[in-house]
Amino acid sequence: MKKRLIGARRGAILLICALLSLPAFALQLKETAPETYTVKRGDTLWAIANIFLNEPWLWPELWRTNTQIDNPHLIYPGDVIVVGFVDGEPVLTVKRDKPTYKLSPSTDRRLKPKPVDVLSWTTLSPFIRQHMLLEEGAYKALPKLLGNQDGNVRFASDDFVLSQQQFSTDDQFRVVRKHATIKNLDGEILGIQVTHVSSASLVENGQADDSMLLFIDDADQEAKRGDKLMAGGFEHPDSFELVPAKSQRGAVVGDLHEYDLLGKYDVVILDLGSVDVSPGTVLGVYAQGPAIIDEESPRYVDEPGARSGGEWFIDTVSQPALKVGEVVVFKTFDAASYGLITRANKGIKRGFIVAKP
Repeated sequence: MKKRLIGARRGAILLICALLSLPAFALQLKETAPETYTVKRGDTLWAIANIFLNEPWLWPELWRTNTQIDNPHLIYPGDVIVVGFVDGEPVLTVKRDKPTYKLSPSTDRRLKPKPVDVLSWTTLSPFIRQHMLLEEGAYKALPKLLGNQDGNVRFASDDFVLSQQQFSTDDQFRVVRKHATIKNLDGEILGIQVTHVSSASLVENGQADDSMLLFIDDADQEAKRGDKLMAGGFEHPDSFELVPAKSQRGAVVGDLHEYDLLGKYDVVILDLGSVDVSPGTVLGVYAQGPAIIDEESPRYVDEPGARSGGEWFIDTVSQPALKVGEVVVFKTFDAASYGLITRANKGIKRGFIVAKP
């Protein structure tokens, strides 16, 4: 019995070490990496880094001896990336055209191209523009739509709708709707997931102090009574850099559409907030199977008929957590964050661990 207990503890220790102190490997190029690559418009930094490395977040390491590049995340269309070796280690250099100038009688203006995005804006844009996580108290404090003169319960573009008073100087609003309450694995509320419904403009008509008259415009879907009003837009970072997680450890606690299984380019919600991670943080996704009860007829702890209570702890064997994917954080909130799955070799779901990639 004692031997089994020691084995279980040793397994737990090895799991923690595997997640938080993964061994460092020598930086290696992919066997398929080209000797040169010309950056094209529409490329992303993640895709380019993936051409050269199995671990794209190690991209800056390839430029460590290159004085040509101040920031390895600022790569431009037209740049020619060249592979070289220093002391047997791969190193990248770049051939970059000189900036062009537009001449006019009064000014000389340098035309500088825009650097490629870290991740595809086309992929991220719907999630950034349409979804947000609000603190529970802040969500409850938002004013709500009440109704209109026709007694409708749903409102489309060009409708006038009465709402509760918003005590601010704003005259442009977003109509948002609660999608889900996001909780961590212990059941604690991390925030309220809201989705964008439409835009709304304040109509000046001498309305009472306890209400506002709004004009619904640019509706993605019909608004309805009880929907909430938010002033301003859904903010997002203009740019970010890839940084691998080090000691952070969290879990997948949800997604934006309540799918059972998620894959590449789906968005997950992590129980790591802005204090823990920033946009650009790369994490590995790990799946750990259920513990196994080590007895004459082995069975999983969640299997029907398995023993419950403290007596089975000594007889259990913990399974190692195996890496099944990678995720890049692109938007953070106080208690949680959004991450884009960039690699997955099996379906990812709630409860999977995220840690050092």
